[in-house]
Amino acid sequence: MLDCDAVIFDLEDSVAPEKKAEARDNLRRFFTETPLRGREAIIRINALGSEFGQEDLELVRDLLPDAVALPKVEDVSSITGLEERLAAASPRLRIWAMMETARGISSAVEIARSANNAESRLDCFVIGLNDLRKDTGVPARPGRTYLVPWMMQVMLAARAYGLDVVDSVFNDFRDSPAFEAECEQGRDMGFDGKMLIHPAQIEAANQAFGPASEAVEEAQAIIAAFARTEAQNLNVITMDGRMVERLHLVQAEKLVAQANLIAERRIRA
Repeated sequence: MLDCDAVIFDLEDSVAPEKKAEARDNLRRFFTETPLRGREAIIRINALGSEFGQEDLELVRDLLPDAVALPKVEDVSSITGLEERLAAASPRLRIWAMMETARGISSAVEIARSANNAESRLDCFVIGLNDLRKDTGVPARPGRTYLVPWMMQVMLAARAYGLDVVDSVFNDFRDSPAFEAECEQGRDMGFDGKMLIHPAQIEAANQAFGPASEAVEEAQAIIAAFARTEAQNLNVITMDGRMVERLHLVQAEKLVAQANLIAERRIRA
C-alpha cells in the first residue's frame, strides 16, 4: 500500500470522453473490492454542467467517498449548488474545491467564507496550476515566481475561514531535485500538502510536509511544560532559556495530533 494520506480518483481531465462510462464502472468495482484502509478517498468529478457531471454525481452518492473534488470552482454558487445535490448524502461527505482559473482565484475569499455556514461541506482548497497557467498565459518556470502571489491569495483565504489547502501537482516526476524544491516551497508558503501524479513523488512529499521527529519531540516537550501545575494559568513560560507562549502550545498540540494520525494510518495499512 502506498504511503500517502489520500487517493484522488479522477473522472475528469485524465479520462477521455469515450472512456468516462468505463472509468465509472472501474471505480465502482474498485470501491467494492479494494478498501483503502486509513487513506482518504476523494473522487474528482466532471463539471456538473457537463454531459458527464450528473452520472459522476450519482456514482459519488452511491460510493460515499470521504470527499468529492469539484473542478474549476469560480464562485460560491458552484459550492452551494453541489451541496444542494448532496443534501441527502452522509454529512461526512465533504467538498474539495479546485482553484484553477482566474475567476476562481479572484473569488477565493468569497468561496472560503461560504464555509462559515454550519451546514457547509466545503473542507479544502486545491490549487490547480496547469489549468491556471492555461487560463492566464503564465508559463511554467522554476520557482513559480509569477504564480506565487495567486497561490498565497488562495492560501490566505483558506486560513481565514478554517479550510485546508493543498498545493498543485508537479508534472515531471523524473525531476526529483526540482520536485523536492517545489515541495519545500509549498510547505514554506503554508500549504498542508501536495497533489501527486506518480508514486515516485510520495517520499519527498512526506519528508517536506510531514512532521519531523525533532519537531514532534519539541512539541511534546511544550505540551508537557504547560501541563505542569505551576504553568496551568500562565500564558507565557520559559523553556530551555527561551520564551514560549500559549499560542505555541496550540501549534504543538496540532503538530502532535498530525503525527499521531500519520502513525495510525500506517498501522491500519
